Amino acid sequence: MTVPYNPPAVPDLHSPALAAALQHRLDHLTKPLGALGRIESLALRLGLILGGTAPRLDAPQLVVFAADHGLAARGVSAYPADVTWQMVENFLAGGAAVSVLARQHGLALTVVDCGVCHDFAPRPGLVVRKPARGTADALDAPAMTPEQCAAALANGAELLRGLPGNALLLGEMGIGNTSSAALLLARLAGHDIAACTGAGTGLDADGIARKTAVLRAVLERHAGATAPLAALAALGGLEIATMTGAVLQAAAERRVIVVDGFIACAAVLVAARLAPAVTQRCVFAHRSGERGHGLMLDALGAEPLLDLGLRLGEGSGAALAWPLLVSACALLDGMASFAQAGVATAG
Repeated sequence: MTVPYNPPAVPDLHSPALAAALQHRLDHLTKPLGALGRIESLALRLGLILGGTAPRLDAPQLVVFAADHGLAARGVSAYPADVTWQMVENFLAGGAAVSVLARQHGLALTVVDCGVCHDFAPRPGLVVRKPARGTADALDAPAMTPEQCAAALANGAELLRGLPGNALLLGEMGIGNTSSAALLLARLAGHDIAACTGAGTGLDADGIARKTAVLRAVLERHAGATAPLAALAALGGLEIATMTGAVLQAAAERRVIVVDGFIACAAVLVAARLAPAVTQRCVFAHRSGERGHGLMLDALGAEPLLDLGLRLGEGSGAALAWPLLVSACALLDGMASFAQAGVATAG
């Protein structure tokens, strides 16, 4: 099966001259060489993404992509499917963790209904872009038709084109979406599904075993869906597909992409299989407590900024990491050099 979607061009950011200029700037600031540790490598990455030695983060956009999953009926989550739409309402009302963090850090928050089985009243901060009301049960049929998957990808790109700024923070909501993420990791990175499957919203050991058995059967059912977009359509996630489209568009526009946890990484994994240079634009916020996230990060060659045992999703980890990006840019731009400050260098 081939999904009729053409991703935008995402060129390699390799620029030896800019990298050298950034490193020279970092090495001559008033501090011992390398004393700011990984903040220096973060500043270097941000400079390469944004194309200058004094990168500035402008109008950051935190987007929560929400959708329902037909596979949730198989008992792969500790929570009922209605929690998806209820949490969307909570985001919009300002009561969720990511809502609080977005307010704290001055992040514009947009919630996208990518395929929730619910009709929301129009209001500021909500965008409705759903090709279907949830995915099909992937144990019975492909989660999405090729047309639905292509529409979701296009919706993500269109959404991103309409947002200001140069930084995209990824968030998501969807009961059952750790199952889709685990399936995509197993299929696209070649891992056994047991190593990819975790507690999600809080399953016990027996629940994880049942979930793993269901997901193994799903992989067998769609054994032929091996190409990135075929796997995405078969294994699901309207929110993951929409997020993938947004990631590819953000990468094409040379925006900084702040990647949250397991599900956001699944979207980036699909995007990177289509356009490998996508990961050059990514800052990976944290290593989550979800089993399989370490394998996902390894598959992406990613070193996350934080390791706090988070497994909430929503974009909460991306929001918590955001001040580190702001600080990295401020230090790169605002610190004096040894020459400027009249401070002697190391002998």
